Amino acid sequence: MAHYTLQQLCQFIDHTNLKPDATPNAIEKLCREAKEYQFKMVAINQVQSKRCAIYLSGTAVDVGAAIAFPLGQVTLEVKCFETLNAIENGATEIDYVINITELKVGNFTYIENEMQKIVAICRQHNVISKVIFENCYLTDDEKIALCKIASKVKPDFIKTSTGFGVSGATLADVKLMKQHVDPSVKVKAAGGIRDANTFKQMIAAGAQRIGTSAGIEIIEQLKQELIIAAKDTIEIV
Repeated sequence: MAHYTLQQLCQFIDHTNLKPDATPNAIEKLCREAKEYQFKMVAINQVQSKRCAIYLSGTAVDVGAAIAFPLGQVTLEVKCFETLNAIENGATEIDYVINITELKVGNFTYIENEMQKIVAICRQHNVISKVIFENCYLTDDEKIALCKIASKVKPDFIKTSTGFGVSGATLADVKLMKQHVDPSVKVKAAGGIRDANTFKQMIAAGAQRIGTSAGIEIIEQLKQELIIAAKDTIEIV
């Protein structure tokens, strides 16, 4: 059991707009909301990195660029270039999608090399690294194999989903990832998290970051819980 203030819970949220038709106005709105609610990060397509860096300049909100998103099906060289380009344009967090095809054929050497290279770029530039598994396409054995690789490479986070697959985060996956990854590697849940109850359940299961486009709705629901309970903190069991 843990108790969190509303401000602490806002820091779990990666405020997300990864729509392919997101306009500059929509991205500016996303950044404005992230500043207002003091969310941890905005999660955006890589091409929006510079725009968000400008909008969020002088704030504590990170710019999170999605790399090889959402399929992960580009070469390692392209992923590395895209990562560097995002960082050069102001990204302070990187969420990249693994090469699912190479994982499915058991090419764990490729997966480890890919992870090592992208995480190394992030470390070199003092940028947070997150590895997206896209669990909806994986068996539990494949998820565990990825956790073992991540335990060796040690990215900052491993992440359940893009939100663009056939399903998003599940409590079972968060628990499995938390169980099998080194404690120094955090777990991010993303995809389909749209209400306060699911948000709290994901945190209780071990998620230390939540990717969602419903962050404002979730926080407003939690505000009402505090008002009704006449308390200053939210209890998460």
